[in-house]
Amino acid sequence: MTKPRIGITLGDCAGIGPEIVELALKSNRIARAAEYQIIGKYPDCTRGHPTRETARAAAASLEEAVTLARRGELDAIITGPVHKAGMYKVGFKFPGQTEFFAARCGAETFAMCLTGEKLTVALVTTHIPLRKVPRALKQSEIVRVGLLLAEFLHRRGKNTPRIAVAGLNPHAGESGKLGREEIEIIAPAIQELNSSLVTRHSSLSFTGPHSPDTVFRRMIEGEFDAVLCMYHDQGLIPLKLHAFHEGVNVTLGLPFPRTSPDHGTAFEIAGKGIARPDSMIAAINLAVELAKIKPKI
Repeated sequence: MTKPRIGITLGDCAGIGPEIVELALKSNRIARAAEYQIIGKYPDCTRGHPTRETARAAAASLEEAVTLARRGELDAIITGPVHKAGMYKVGFKFPGQTEFFAARCGAETFAMCLTGEKLTVALVTTHIPLRKVPRALKQSEIVRVGLLLAEFLHRRGKNTPRIAVAGLNPHAGESGKLGREEIEIIAPAIQELNSSLVTRHSSLSFTGPHSPDTVFRRMIEGEFDAVLCMYHDQGLIPLKLHAFHEGVNVTLGLPFPRTSPDHGTAFEIAGKGIARPDSMIAAINLAVELAKIKPKI
């Protein structure tokens, strides 16, 4: 079997991206059965001081990486952390890197997933204000992201994945007293997921809506393989609390694996020699793992 070809972008080179990539590649903790390539051209810069040039270089490296992957010259991409505010100033039109890759690949069905240690979460809604979440929450979206999450678990060897679906409201709505979304949107989506043809043939199990204040603890204790979350911070807060240094962001639904560390540019510590490469190492290893296998469903 040929070695998977893995492209790595450094993100904003004024941040910790360059040093964590270097540390990761020099470590003995990444998969060696792969070919690694740094993507992009980066300007000289002062660590901790982002500029328009560092933002432009970060954006250009993303364009180069996705072009190579779509040509079949890369089997997976790992992206370093970018500074979104700086990217917006130089014309980056996307809420984040997840949306960028989906747009460039023409992927209408995509989702953000994060995984680390004993937690895996996928998000039904992502980069929108919290006040807009209830209006954006649709049965069809829960089903769509739920099936993408199930496919991801299958690719990682979970033949009968157990997926918990979190409620939106405190106590999962308390039988309608604290909100009707669980009754009117989330529960019907779970029923649709469990009755779908794909689900029956894949031995999937979706349960819920579960109270968000306990469901993540239950997963850590081994009751579930993943949690389907209704909004961004519902999934990211427990993930980063549980596995901050090992968490990986994965874009589901692309024609190739794309992963990234679950942290930002950390300009305040860039160049000080204290940045930890753990999340980048985990992102590299997951990208290699996914590049070696094909979807099962």
